[in-house]
Amino acid sequence: MSWTLLLSSIIAGGFFFAISLLYVLSPIPREATESEKCFQDYTHLPALIKEEKEQEQQRLKHDQTTRTGTTATTKKNVPGSDIRSEKYKAQLTRLTRTDEGSPTKTLTLVVPAYNEAERLPIMLNETLDFLKTRAHKDESFTFEILILDDGSQDGTVRVALEMAQQRDIKDIRVLSFEKNRGKGGAVIQGMQYTRGEYILMVDADGATRFSDLDDLELKLKAAERDGLGVAVGSRAHLVKTDAVVKRSFIRNFLMYSFHKVVYVLGIRGIDDTQCGFKLFTRKAAQAIFPNMHVEGWVFDIEVLLIAQQLKIPIIEVPVTWQEIDGSKVSLMRDSIRMALDLLIIRMNYILGIWTIQPIKKTKTSSSSPMASSVAKTSATPQ
Repeated sequence: MSWTLLLSSIIAGGFFFAISLLYVLSPIPREATESEKCFQDYTHLPALIKEEKEQEQQRLKHDQTTRTGTTATTKKNVPGSDIRSEKYKAQLTRLTRTDEGSPTKTLTLVVPAYNEAERLPIMLNETLDFLKTRAHKDESFTFEILILDDGSQDGTVRVALEMAQQRDIKDIRVLSFEKNRGKGGAVIQGMQYTRGEYILMVDADGATRFSDLDDLELKLKAAERDGLGVAVGSRAHLVKTDAVVKRSFIRNFLMYSFHKVVYVLGIRGIDDTQCGFKLFTRKAAQAIFPNMHVEGWVFDIEVLLIAQQLKIPIIEVPVTWQEIDGSKVSLMRDSIRMALDLLIIRMNYILGIWTIQPIKKTKTSSSSPMASSVAKTSATPQ
């Protein structure tokens, strides 16, 4: 009897220890600051340039006093980074939440960007050429681009605003985070402030050919139900091509292992969960992202898990993709982190620690701006 009691105590103790460890390791999304609910567009550029000049003067003064040993070095008193003053933040414009009104654009692009001053202009030029051509052919098609500056330190914000000014597009907006949140955290926050009927999540590196958006739109429209649907760009068809074969053995091994783990953890029917080219109906985004918890690289997995649990149609669409230099992923460190995050996601949902709120019932119109736009553009080669 004593052995039975001892064994029961060990099992119970192990269970409570595992639950406690799960609580400790589980991510807790931080609250957004007031400035992280505001945007910049190119009308803020003069104020930004003035801010940077003042910071540069302060940095030079700081360097001079540091050499004489009269001041301590802290993050706050070392200007020259992308950290902004309270005076500058007060000039920003408040964003409107996605759930506070009807869509006013056909399409919103949500672009997470961390230190992308070099790659972002190339991606934006290709994207804007495509969108402007489409808007010229179809006057009903409107768009906005929401760039999510995830605590960049390389002038990403200024590069984005200068491009917006050069192309004279006020609907390029930048939402800046004071501290790096991670790709998932940036996207989760950005999805709260979109104005589009449809929302495209797209990486800033330009690895995916942007014109493949047409395919995602058409197939999403065919698959969506009651205004709900997600189209996932997929690179699975490229597995035996140079785009993947030329990767290192370790990288390919980790990729295949990751896909196997994802399958075991419950994602069925999706061969490529990590491609940064995903199109959501507005209603799907409103249902999925308020339920999110994970802010790291594997947030895509939770997006799809939630979509599946809510029975939101998911369609996988092949896209053209190429490897772009400058990846922010560290193979070993991030692979370990991703594996741990996958386990945390699954265990939290299995044990009921994380729950998924049901879809709110809302009235949906019989036709959407995107549906009209797709119908018009599908007959015209891009």
